[in-house]
Amino acid sequence: MNLTDPVEKIPYVGKVYAKRLEKLGVRSVRDLLYHFPFRYQDYTQTTKISLLTAGSDAAVRGKIIKIGSLRTKGGKFMTKAAVADESGAVEAVWFFQPYLARTLKEGIEVGLAGKVENFGGKTSFVSPEFEILKEGAVPTHTAGLVPVYPETARLTSKWLRSRIRNLLNSVEIKEFIPEEILRARQLLHLRESLEKIHFPKNISDKDRARQRFALEELLLFNLRSLKRRLVWEKQKTPLKISYDRYQNGLDQFIRKLPFSLTGAQKSVLEEIFKDLTGEKPMNRLLQGDVGSGKTVVAAIAAYLTYLNGAKTVFMAPTGILADQHFQTLSVLLKPYGIRVALHSGSQKPKEDCDIWVGTHALFYKKGSFQKVGLVVIDEQHRFGVEQRAQLIQKTESAKIPHLLTLTATPIPRTLALTVYGDLDLSVLDELPPGRRPIKTFVVPSHKREDGYQWIRQRVKTGDQAFVICPLIEESEVESMQQVRAATAEFKKLSKLMPDVRIELLHGRMPAKDKSLVMQAFKSGTVKILVSTPVVEVGIDVPNATIMVVEAAERFGLASLHQLRGRVGRGERESYCFLFAEKESPEISRRLQALADNDSGFQLAEMDLKFRGPGEIYGVKQHGLSELKVADLTDSRLLKDAQEAAQSVSQGDFNLEKYPDLEKELNRFSTSITVL
Repeated sequence: MNLTDPVEKIPYVGKVYAKRLEKLGVRSVRDLLYHFPFRYQDYTQTTKISLLTAGSDAAVRGKIIKIGSLRTKGGKFMTKAAVADESGAVEAVWFFQPYLARTLKEGIEVGLAGKVENFGGKTSFVSPEFEILKEGAVPTHTAGLVPVYPETARLTSKWLRSRIRNLLNSVEIKEFIPEEILRARQLLHLRESLEKIHFPKNISDKDRARQRFALEELLLFNLRSLKRRLVWEKQKTPLKISYDRYQNGLDQFIRKLPFSLTGAQKSVLEEIFKDLTGEKPMNRLLQGDVGSGKTVVAAIAAYLTYLNGAKTVFMAPTGILADQHFQTLSVLLKPYGIRVALHSGSQKPKEDCDIWVGTHALFYKKGSFQKVGLVVIDEQHRFGVEQRAQLIQKTESAKIPHLLTLTATPIPRTLALTVYGDLDLSVLDELPPGRRPIKTFVVPSHKREDGYQWIRQRVKTGDQAFVICPLIEESEVESMQQVRAATAEFKKLSKLMPDVRIELLHGRMPAKDKSLVMQAFKSGTVKILVSTPVVEVGIDVPNATIMVVEAAERFGLASLHQLRGRVGRGERESYCFLFAEKESPEISRRLQALADNDSGFQLAEMDLKFRGPGEIYGVKQHGLSELKVADLTDSRLLKDAQEAAQSVSQGDFNLEKYPDLEKELNRFSTSITVL
């Protein structure tokens, strides 16, 4: 039997069990062998029956001295067996399994394992694992470290253990990781790793197997990224962009900006100009802390593209952000005769233009974009891979335009090199001069009302405030529960501050209503904006100086940092108040870390330690959330896997020396993906 065979070929599986296995994502022999235990029941010590105590987990061996079935007063079908060793006897009880009386006969030696309880006045096993012990056979269910698997309806760990044990004895398993990589890292071979992760003799066996699979997962992931990078680099751009020819015009544009560029912006622009003037299309991710000036960098890149006779498509995740980008780009570029148009769900310009700004509505624009040289995508985690590819296809060219992706969510560098291994990374780690730090406070529950009274006084003197309601569930689609929570907060604050104009904003409002609320807030007529957390990160209201986050403990540090970044964009002193629903030393420590730190990159490192990689945008979209074993907080492992991938790919991705590795890699799609 081969790893690629469908599960139906496994003895005792058949179509019924194949359908159940499919619910666990198991379709092939390989899938079943890679269906790893999530924990192990420790039955390494066999207990004498006379020493059993109620409330303990235990494993015993003995002979069945009596067995029978009966119905209880409540009508339950019950099987009882008495099992004895040299020290005494114990009763085992099972419900609704009438076949057991035919399977387990008196005189048979069995192993029992499970919870010991006081049942009917006796120390008993209730619904224990059992197996008939045959001479010379290794117990699978009642001795040693017994694997416990993710299960589904009518598919138990016991059934899975039996199938996997038999498979390991019959399937052909071929190593595909190069010997030099295994040897240098003292890693186990594939067969031994599979045996030890499913049926370890001790904790060390299990740990060594997991080390091998952790590196395997990340090695393959890194190799796929490198292959995607190579495929991308073989593409040609639709037109040649010149920097030297238009340098004077570009320099003049930069000099006339109403502010000076930071050193970080200048460095990043050099990287982008080098990409734009190259033969292959740019595929660059620009990471920038909140307020670091990513949009201006994108605008300068769009201006150079325009000077070269090409157009730019600028895509934002929401209508409000698209409108904001449209306003910013219009102010910067329209004085130079550049036509900027907004294409969102509510607005569809008829005339041609030089820069298209829009939301996902750009996907459904009639016709295609003519002569596009640059595509800018803001907050890439909000778009699926298919959507991004669809946008590229709308550019009506067999060639791929330059791609610049922006994110305000900093990612720790080691993790970023894994998550975005097929991209070039640029970092804006410097804020514009004059930006004042935002004073951040963790507010205990008994001071909440005092906090709101202070806010009431501030907004009466000209300040404005955001109030962000709790994150109820992790989703890009706003739930009605979140809308209800925001509505309740809006009503509460309206009652508390009847003399202050307060408005509500959430993702389920019609686009026109959202736009009206935002315009009123930007103009200053609305003093407090109550909002759900999925509302835009990049909203720019210079007069907003106060950020309140309710149930702040439900957010990751990076998310809180982004919310905090909505204020402090003007000249006035700004504040962020973190209200926690729950209080504990861990919550206080995490929230205080935000109060003490204003670096998004340092907070991202802390988030990785506090909450793991799932909190970091981009991880799920790139398939890393599917890793079963690898720990993405282990920077040493990440670096080791990157080095291993580089060593075998040899720059030009020639895997002729490693045909088995290449075959394994080809199981995965390596088509071009836009991020």
